[in-house]
Amino acid sequence: MKVNRFLFIFVLVGAMLLASCNSVLRVGTLRTESQSVKLGDAKSASVDINFGAGTLDVTGGGEDLMDADFTYNVDKLKPQVEYADGELVVSQPETRGMPALPGVTDFRNEWGLRLSNEVPMDLSVDVGAGTSNLKLSGLSLSGLDITLGATEGTIDLSGDWAHDLDITIDAGASNITVILPKDVGVHVVVDRGPTMIDTQGLMKNGDVYTNAAYGESEVTLHVDLTTGVGLIYLEVGDVAASSN
Repeated sequence: MKVNRFLFIFVLVGAMLLASCNSVLRVGTLRTESQSVKLGDAKSASVDINFGAGTLDVTGGGEDLMDADFTYNVDKLKPQVEYADGELVVSQPETRGMPALPGVTDFRNEWGLRLSNEVPMDLSVDVGAGTSNLKLSGLSLSGLDITLGATEGTIDLSGDWAHDLDITIDAGASNITVILPKDVGVHVVVDRGPTMIDTQGLMKNGDVYTNAAYGESEVTLHVDLTTGVGLIYLEVGDVAASSN
């Protein structure tokens, strides 16, 4: 099953990478660049991450609004970081979702983003293809919107949350694991495509999944999940940990 999942992702990635284009791109020297963004006078932030293809890791623990390391070997993949008045945009230039990389099969593009746990933020993440690991537990989120293309990875929402949170996830053609909290109520509504959904620690009622804390805890995560094709694993954090 795991081999098939990887084949599924890389076939889709390969097809998109080999899309027709008039220019030829070349792999260059592998470089790593670090960048930090300070919040300044703003009291909260809107963070928009637009990632094309490769490996994206997003976690908390940043000393500033964002501390980041970018590793890449194709000039077209050099990220752009723009910040003004509480609005942070991290993106690949002239792309929305998957970048055009015709004939480039050995590219490297790896982003490691560490966001502040202390800054209230509205977070949007758009991933075209590759691997995405979003460890969002501990962030002070006021909103969360995730859009995935042909990806494999994890969205970790486990742990404690201080207030209700509305979350939208468009899973596209993805194989992902969504880790949910145990002691915070969870209400997941699925708009399901031809996707296999597996769960641990959740109760199912039609297209709605809830955990044992739903209706009991003072805080609730409301998740709207739209699926395309692929595999989706919905797991309650402590249940997932105890099963390994």
